[in-house]
Amino acid sequence: MLELNPVRALLDDGHLALGRAFDEFAKKELLPLPHAEDDGAARTQAREIMHTMGAAHFLDPILGHDLRACCVMREMLGYAAPLADAVFALQALGSVPIALAGSDALKERWLAPAMKGELMAAFAMTERGAGSDVGAMTTTARRDGDEYVLDGGKTLISNAGIADFYTVFASTDRSRKTKGISCFVVGAETPGLEFAKPQIMSAPHPIGEITFTECRVPTSALLGAEGEGFKLGMTTLDRLRPTVGAAACGLAARALHEALDHATQREQFGTRLADFQLIQHKLARMATDLTAARLLVYRAAWQKDQGAERITMEAAMAKAFATEAAQRIVDDAVQILGGRGVLADSTVDRLYRSVRALRIYEGTTEIQHLIIAGQLIKQHRSGASAG
Repeated sequence: MLELNPVRALLDDGHLALGRAFDEFAKKELLPLPHAEDDGAARTQAREIMHTMGAAHFLDPILGHDLRACCVMREMLGYAAPLADAVFALQALGSVPIALAGSDALKERWLAPAMKGELMAAFAMTERGAGSDVGAMTTTARRDGDEYVLDGGKTLISNAGIADFYTVFASTDRSRKTKGISCFVVGAETPGLEFAKPQIMSAPHPIGEITFTECRVPTSALLGAEGEGFKLGMTTLDRLRPTVGAAACGLAARALHEALDHATQREQFGTRLADFQLIQHKLARMATDLTAARLLVYRAAWQKDQGAERITMEAAMAKAFATEAAQRIVDDAVQILGGRGVLADSTVDRLYRSVRALRIYEGTTEIQHLIIAGQLIKQHRSGASAG
């Protein structure tokens, strides 16, 4: 399984112990799982994985004050089972906003069962016309006495149709764009909330569209105050983006492992592939990219764990570099395996289908670059003003 020593300087003994414990769990519970061949199988398996992980307390790091533990979990999950990583990621995305801004009653109702693997979470922000441009959101929530009435729709929502609750972003004042967005917790059984349809990804993953039609929720379902939803969503993403990079590192590490296995065993023209300089060049580049990505990921998580209020630029760097590097590493692994690498039952082919989405969700690479540049310019101007 995955070796954590390359980033040992940024980890504590507790993180290494977590890694060892999860290694044993993964060998027993995750690696033997059959690959989910279609959407239906992925939906069934995702809930089974959630129950198993919750019962074993491997969802607990989500609400702990230890971002490196979450990164360790996601890196090891990415290595062992990308679908299991998605389960962990969505439990985090759907739960963290409640932990940050929910009332005690909301926390008790949703968070404890979610961490036990009894309730599945979802994060509903994206719309057909509002992806990176969150301010273009058209889903609305209007106040009606002691209730809010939600109308609209969301797309590309992971766990759509199988989640037990959704953390939903809706506009309470469209004239204010992002400053008019609020956030609500909506139970899956709430009248007016409907699972519209699944959306089929190349790598089986439960995702789809949901709609809201006169969907009424109590005012107590509001997280924070009206108009604070965008800030809450961005704070959640800011916190969790390093973990996306960690998942990318896990997929990349598995691809490198598969490539090394093949290159050291396969012979062509009477010579092992690993002895050809062009293959050695690929392997060296893969390992270097992976090491750099891991250092960026755990640097960002370490800073948060040391008490940094925001890690906006560090998280963006980690997410952008790690996901792009993982794409290159997995692609090189497919190339090294040759024809075997593009067979549907090949591990690296499944990694190839899984890794692509990481460069898009929770903020595209291009958005991360804008965030990084914006932070650099802000810092430079601040320094120039101080000087």
